Amino acid sequence: MLNFKERSPIYIQIIEKIKADIVSGKIKGGEKLPSVRDFSESFQVNPNTVQRVFQELEKENIAYSQRGIGTFIVDGADLVNKLKNAQAQKYTKRFINEMSSLGMNKDEINKYLLKILEANSNEYS
Repeated sequence: MLNFKERSPIYIQIIEKIKADIVSGKIKGGEKLPSVRDFSESFQVNPNTVQRVFQELEKENIAYSQRGIGTFIVDGADLVNKLKNAQAQKYTKRFINEMSSLGMNKDEINKYLLKILEANSNEYS
């Protein structure tokens, strides 16, 4: 879901949502994205915002458009792996930055991470 109170622009939030949906398998390679109009209605944003999203996805080689047909997600496992690695690095950096802001050093962060992973090992198997 979009968080309009977040600092990043709405189009970036939509791009991140699409990337997360690709990584999780909700959106598959080769799949056609909704039209600009349908997308703008479902996210309740201006169609120009959605157009910018599609342009940015094309710049990042995540999507491609076929004139008169629509915009499609690039097909291939390489895309999913690339996005998964990028998202994992981003989330890990965010976690480390937040833990560091609490005054924790590398060893303390590692200890807490291992503690949570062990406590919830059934969820992460």
